[in-house]
Amino acid sequence: MTAREFYGPAYDQLRQAEKQVLEEIRRGRKTWRENGRQAPVLYTASRIKTPDSMCRKLTKRGLPATRQAALTQVRDAVGVRVICAFQDDVYLVAKWLEERPDFVVLETKDYISYPKENGYRSYHLILGIRAGAGKGMTVEVQLRTIAIDFWASLEHQLKYKKEVPHEGLIREELRRCADEIASVDLSMETIRELLAGSF
Repeated sequence: MTAREFYGPAYDQLRQAEKQVLEEIRRGRKTWRENGRQAPVLYTASRIKTPDSMCRKLTKRGLPATRQAALTQVRDAVGVRVICAFQDDVYLVAKWLEERPDFVVLETKDYISYPKENGYRSYHLILGIRAGAGKGMTVEVQLRTIAIDFWASLEHQLKYKKEVPHEGLIREELRRCADEIASVDLSMETIRELLAGSF
């Protein structure tokens, strides 16, 4: 079953919500450049959650694997990932999105300041679209540094392997790597500040 078949008439609206968030990020990039600031967004990626993935999530939550449940009980049918160079940039872009009049912030989770137990770090926003073609839809935005994204991508691949030998050791190593990456992020931030002060 395709996403269009699963989401039905709401599919086009989900696509519009995705487009609205991406366009707002592009607008931000343009604004920052015009103000003489290096654009904080390196790149973006987005998706509409596949029917298989959505049904797994609904079932895991004890909900019916239906279009209705997907559109009313889950808020990440649309996902946008924003990759930044520095941690400060993550918060800058988050603030930009939070202040857009077409969006309302329904939820924030700051896993950068408060990492998950496994070491996962990211800043999550659930945006409600309150105007425009995507009105009524929700979008999950994940904001990360490029270093955090590198770790999360590898961790995601390992998480979905059926059988992992030495699983405990691997989890410990992943946590250690996450801490080291966070330390590198802070060092890069310090270097940027030192360079900015030297001109």
